[in-house]
Amino acid sequence: MLEGASQPVLKFDDVSLSFDEQRVLDSLSFQVWPGESRILLGAAGSGKTVLLKTALGLVKPDSGSVYVFGKDLRGMRESELFDLRSRIGMVFQEGGLFDSLTIEENVAYPLVNQRLLHCPEDQVRAKVEQALRFVELEHTLEKFPSELSGGMRRRVGIARAVVAEPPLVLYDSPTAGLDPITSYTIMALILKQRDLKKTTSVIVTHRYQDGHMMANYFYDPNTGRAVPAGGNGHRAFQSTVFMVLREGRLVFEGTQDELEAARDPYVSKFVKRSEN
Repeated sequence: MLEGASQPVLKFDDVSLSFDEQRVLDSLSFQVWPGESRILLGAAGSGKTVLLKTALGLVKPDSGSVYVFGKDLRGMRESELFDLRSRIGMVFQEGGLFDSLTIEENVAYPLVNQRLLHCPEDQVRAKVEQALRFVELEHTLEKFPSELSGGMRRRVGIARAVVAEPPLVLYDSPTAGLDPITSYTIMALILKQRDLKKTTSVIVTHRYQDGHMMANYFYDPNTGRAVPAGGNGHRAFQSTVFMVLREGRLVFEGTQDELEAARDPYVSKFVKRSEN
């Protein structure tokens, strides 16, 4: 729990969920506090993406409760869930952009379609330009997703997720399939969002390096770069918590040091993979 926080941004309380009699979330309990970064590791099919969908209210658990900003998702009408999602940014795998829309229209989508955001029509373009400038793609307004590289599409996905400045952003494998240099760029943008906007982040990833960067680097606005936290008075790692899922169960939750010291073979392999 971070100092000054009164309630968790996201809370899972004994949540279980099955698809076709296969358990995908199994008695899952954890809390994410304001300003925290949560790094979700786990094998394919361990429930990481389903966890994000459950947090968004896109799928409902069979048992247990999910709380977002202190509100219990159980029993909420779809219209209420839609309004709640206006406070959550979502970065989908591969960017999740609409192919038939321009980059400007893609990034503007939350502003235009979320009624609770109350964004006047004459302010939409300025906010879109600001979001694209944040990810250094302000020159792509009139382009279509097919005209951009994979890394650029991910950056547009981040711009769309943060254009309304939500307090919580969920990232589903933001670096999957990208080369190391592009992956670093994406993680630097996530750091930038966290440190400039004090955003709470939940990041599904297969790369231990992503979690290491969140735990040990901060965004320096003077240089516009991600720099190591040590010796600068910045303790980013204090707000970074690692979680490991196995067949829908939470088998590890703790700091980077605790993760690296774990003796469970399943847990420790997610550290070793980054060294290969």
